[in-house]
Amino acid sequence: MSARIRTVLFVCSQNKLRSPTAEQVFSRREDLEVDSGGTNHDAENPLTAELVSWADLIFVMEKAHRSKLQRRFRAALAGKRVICLDVPDNFAFMQPELVRLLETKVSRHLPARAMATEKRAKSEHE
Repeated sequence: MSARIRTVLFVCSQNKLRSPTAEQVFSRREDLEVDSGGTNHDAENPLTAELVSWADLIFVMEKAHRSKLQRRFRAALAGKRVICLDVPDNFAFMQPELVRLLETKVSRHLPARAMATEKRAKSEHE
């Protein structure tokens, strides 16, 4: 029987740089299903109640994103954990410094077991 896959949503303003980078970085984990969205109405992938409801765990890049989520999607957020990463909007998409920052800040909130699975998969390919 396989372990339960967790659904994780990454949120920033425009869904162009930070949250899509996080989505791409963490999409490599077998125990996660990831997506990303933006709080702005003109975001690449604007947040919807369905997207918020889908997620088990939500990571926002700034406190303002958490506030917007709580105002617009209060019902969909019932019982969900929303974690603010405090990642400023001064990085490019997939910028190495952003990737390292996200790996450090997000990984501490995810099961360690999955990291072992990811490492095992890497060592099998070496």
